[in-house]
Amino acid sequence: MGKRKSSKKSKDIVKTLTKKQKKHLREFGEEHPFHDKVSDKIEPTHIVELSDISEQSDSGSDTESVLEQVTAYQHLCSTLKNVGADESESESESESELEGKAEDEDGERKEEEEEEVPDVDSEVDDENGQGEGDSFNAAENSNPEKTLENDVVIHDNKDTNDLEDDFTDEKNEAKFCLESNYNVDESEVSCTHSSEDPFKQHVDTELDSNDLKTITQTKKTMQSKWTSLGQLVWTSPLLKETSIKELSCENLENLHLRKPLEATWPKLNSQTHAKAKLNEQKFFTPLQQGLFSIMNAYKDLYYPERTAIQNGEEVRHIYCLHIINHVLKANSHVLNNNAKKHNRKADVDDEGLSDQGLTRPKVLIVVPFRDSVLRVIQTLIGLLDVKDKLEISNKKRFKDEYGSNPDDKPPNLKRPEDYEAIFAGNIDDHFRIGVAILRKSIRLYAPFYSSDIIIASPLGLRTIIKTEDDKTRDFDFLSSIEILIIDQADVYLMQNWEHVMHLLKHLNQQPHEPHGVDFSRVRMWSLNSWSKYYRQTLIFSALQNPQINSIYSKHCFNYKGQVAVRNMPQTGSICHVVVQLPHVFQRVDVSSFTGLPDARYNIKGIRHLIFYELPTYPHFYSDICNMLKAENRGDEASWTCTVLYSKYDVQKLTPVVGAERAAQMIQSSKPVHLFVTGDDL
Repeated sequence: MGKRKSSKKSKDIVKTLTKKQKKHLREFGEEHPFHDKVSDKIEPTHIVELSDISEQSDSGSDTESVLEQVTAYQHLCSTLKNVGADESESESESESELEGKAEDEDGERKEEEEEEVPDVDSEVDDENGQGEGDSFNAAENSNPEKTLENDVVIHDNKDTNDLEDDFTDEKNEAKFCLESNYNVDESEVSCTHSSEDPFKQHVDTELDSNDLKTITQTKKTMQSKWTSLGQLVWTSPLLKETSIKELSCENLENLHLRKPLEATWPKLNSQTHAKAKLNEQKFFTPLQQGLFSIMNAYKDLYYPERTAIQNGEEVRHIYCLHIINHVLKANSHVLNNNAKKHNRKADVDDEGLSDQGLTRPKVLIVVPFRDSVLRVIQTLIGLLDVKDKLEISNKKRFKDEYGSNPDDKPPNLKRPEDYEAIFAGNIDDHFRIGVAILRKSIRLYAPFYSSDIIIASPLGLRTIIKTEDDKTRDFDFLSSIEILIIDQADVYLMQNWEHVMHLLKHLNQQPHEPHGVDFSRVRMWSLNSWSKYYRQTLIFSALQNPQINSIYSKHCFNYKGQVAVRNMPQTGSICHVVVQLPHVFQRVDVSSFTGLPDARYNIKGIRHLIFYELPTYPHFYSDICNMLKAENRGDEASWTCTVLYSKYDVQKLTPVVGAERAAQMIQSSKPVHLFVTGDDL
């Protein structure tokens, strides 16, 4: 940035100004008239007589004088803007520290920009440091068209209240640009991937038109049972893609992990899951080993047993390991080919260098709350950091916008344990953020078309995808998504499920603009609009639900096949009802799913507990039943509980009454079934 010069007088003036006054000074170049000092003393009038010399001065002298005044004025404004920009970057820094930074030489400034982040284990909890984002934020704040409070670029035809990721980052663009980087160490980028590497096998496979017909028309299904995951249902569209065996962690080479993951993963995972007594020899928990075996084979996965209390962090860690491994391999492939292209002669074509999609974003993670983003980013940073040498851009800004204030939580408010786990931290559901990864650096708030990973909520994506009649809509950044992760899918049922379906309809579509892509480097299956057949979809939910199942059955086209965990509960939550209560389950016969609501609400006159529809979460059934309390002796004899269900409710009925009873109730010729709780059921 160079040495910033400012007079001692101007610094003293800045010290006395409030934050609001400094903001006005940066925007308009002068203080607000309201703060002008007005003296009560009457100043004497001075009469100045012009000499003949001044009258005879030519226009050139006047012009030169004006230019000198303007230059001084602009210099003062730029000095004040720089001081103000530094203060908005870190409010915790004192004015003396800011002045000291302003007087640093060019060499010292450069050393500060290259300084490494000191504390990575608490990467987002660092109160003062911003990592490598300090210099990046300074460049952003020096733009007069940028609002310093919201850190969003203002465009003429763009909503200024749009989300934080929609801005241009020119300073870091070259640093994180894949196309312009190639001169790297051989230790960071291997010359070739192993032929046994699942990543290489997946992206290098070339499908033909006959394979596409097979994928869309025929699917082979088989079942197996794993110790770690239980009952699995395998769907293979191609005969050559069949079931797999669980990975063995005895030999780390079988995992095909990129550096530095072999070193960082055991440390990160063992600290989080101390109860599992993990160590470097025990690489995964049993659940993680089963999930990673499927993920690393690039098959679609539906895991409906992810709960916030029991295994939420286990699941989050293992899919973060998978996506960061995928991104590192993909980027290293591009950088390696850049070096080959650079060393080739000018008359040699680029044949054999196809290594990317039509746009850069490779991974899309859909999560419900900002707190989920915070946890994902913390995990990614932990996986990339080696000896506190990871450069992190915009760390402080990320903490401010995605962290939470403990004071915001109402005191002495008791909620169920699952509620506290799901709605912990910042529960804002409107967000989207891009993440770029290159070498030993991670860049938060990267523009979408310069990002490797996009993390967003369904609502955050809906507000940028918009509708067909909106000319400002954009979804080209979803054209080359290679891994889609839908985490906590059951939470979206409580938000707006239509946003999820709208997102899925716009995945892997051909982009409307080239976005600077080098078509000679684009893979052929991406040019052929076959990206959806190579996309891996990972769905994690706390339960099985018809709407979530529809994603798995209708929006997963991976040629590698799909795997669903299908463990049926044998007892059900009805066994957790402790009050003595007769439960009447009455089946409603309807011809279609759309006619079910009308059939349920035609029954009237019930004065006791009645479920017109089984709850989405099975434990809600026992919780509601247990709320019944007898005021007088013998009241229990008059209690009744009636539940209406149909053949379309089998996935909700099974976790309530158990798999065996649910099968009998659906297939029985009798529409009414009675259970009595309070004793042994």
